[in-house]
Amino acid sequence: MRFARNILPILIVLVVIAYETLVRRLGNPGGEITAHLLFYGLAGPLATYFTLRWITEGERARQMAEQELRRLYLQLSTQNERLEAVQTLMREVADAPDLETVLQASAQGAVRATGATHARLSLAGLEHSSQVSGTARGSTLLESPSADLHELQVELSTGLPAGVRGRMGQNRTGMMSLYFDAPPTPGTQALAQAIGAEVGSALASAQQRSRDLITLYEVDQSIRAERNMRRLLARVTGNMAERIGAQSRAAYLTDADGLLRLEYAQEGEGEPRRGGAVPSFAVRVGREGVPLIASAQEAAQVLDGAQSALGLPMRGEDGLVGVIVLGSALARAFSGMRVPLLALLASQATLAVRNARAYLHSEEVAIGEERSRIAREIHDGVAQSLAVCAIRLDVVERQIRSDPERAIQDVRAAAALLREQIREVRRSIFALRPIDLERYGLLETVRRYVQDFAEQNNLRSRLSIEGDVTLAPGDEAVMFRILQESLNNVAKHARAGSLDVTLLGGSRVTLSIQDDGQGFDLSQVSGRVSSAGGLGLMQMRERVESRGGSYHIRSVPGQGTRIEAQLPQG
Repeated sequence: MRFARNILPILIVLVVIAYETLVRRLGNPGGEITAHLLFYGLAGPLATYFTLRWITEGERARQMAEQELRRLYLQLSTQNERLEAVQTLMREVADAPDLETVLQASAQGAVRATGATHARLSLAGLEHSSQVSGTARGSTLLESPSADLHELQVELSTGLPAGVRGRMGQNRTGMMSLYFDAPPTPGTQALAQAIGAEVGSALASAQQRSRDLITLYEVDQSIRAERNMRRLLARVTGNMAERIGAQSRAAYLTDADGLLRLEYAQEGEGEPRRGGAVPSFAVRVGREGVPLIASAQEAAQVLDGAQSALGLPMRGEDGLVGVIVLGSALARAFSGMRVPLLALLASQATLAVRNARAYLHSEEVAIGEERSRIAREIHDGVAQSLAVCAIRLDVVERQIRSDPERAIQDVRAAAALLREQIREVRRSIFALRPIDLERYGLLETVRRYVQDFAEQNNLRSRLSIEGDVTLAPGDEAVMFRILQESLNNVAKHARAGSLDVTLLGGSRVTLSIQDDGQGFDLSQVSGRVSSAGGLGLMQMRERVESRGGSYHIRSVPGQGTRIEAQLPQG
């Protein structure tokens, strides 16, 4: 158009000048008119026609270019919206805390990214449920997809190799179904496949987190619930072996001299064993203090039939506690394994072993203290009374002829003393009788104990249990121990005729024991150790307060005693 505007007028003027000059030179007036008619009648319209045609083609090309630009702009805008939707989807599934949230966020993101009317995602083959799913819908009034919509199915891949899924129990299948008003284009299908891959990776991460949390919870339960060392090691190493697909496991613990000893080992389905030589690989793991993967030769030395082995040190504040070794019959089974999680499990196992050792030590101390108490009680009570009886009977033997009446009185006194000591021995045996709290539970155990105690000591008893009584196992043991000690003190010192025991539930569990005995002065006996139960009043108070409870005693000489202990509800 610029050319036509600037150049054509000049060319037309030059052509006209040239034509007029040529005609005038010919000098033929009759032919001049004919020439003018032919030139201006044909050349003008032809020039106008070709000029307008040229301009029209240029305008058409410009319009086509504008249309192409608009089309490309719309495509870029659509792709940008889809890219933003995919990025939003990736952020949401990355922040999702569990599988259900991942699936729901994925369904909503798939609808935004692809323009589908509905989306449904499902994951089958989970351990704790048959299927987990998530659904979403776009700008449609239909709650669920109708039969005339076009369905596109995309398989959700966890991104794990088949061998790894089979070994770790993760052979799970997932499917994403998208529904469209029109058949999806190849681009939409490719986008759906890309979304399926991203969602599969997010699901694999969520499943991994769930398994890690479950494993940590199971190991934590082992720490809390088990105090027998061999059973503890069996449960902890069993959870770890199941987590990574190991078939064999062994645990080495340090002794008092700091040397490793085989405490527990199990190869495959064989019988557990202990003792034996400590392999050099276990020593090396303990010395270096970091997780190590054994060579094939070292693995065979540690566990029979193992082609690969993983060693995890158990270290505490005081140094090495032990070494855990996990073995597999597969070569290179632990390559690429998530060692940080296993190291954390080994740390929890360290805590479990230290707790079990502390419990065993406390048991040994308690047994020693109980033996000392029984020896002291026999020495101070029964032994001295029997010695007095022996002396009296010796005196009776010398008096039986000279003063038979006095001898009969001494024999009767000795018999009364013996009967009293027999009752004392029976009370001690009753106090030492083992009580199975785990078997019967706190309430039934309290009922049995109060009933048996009243029968043994010729007391009238009344037991009242009200409300919901729920305590942690450790708190139950403390509460029952307080009852046991208090009743033993009633039998030993109170000279009571009746006894009231109340167990009241609520936000705090309250145990109260009321007798009608002779009472005592609290200021004179608060720190004294009980000869019957082994604990003084101060020690019972410390036990209860150490668990967040309270302990109170009210007693007046001649008016009986009331003991009240409270612990928080479990």
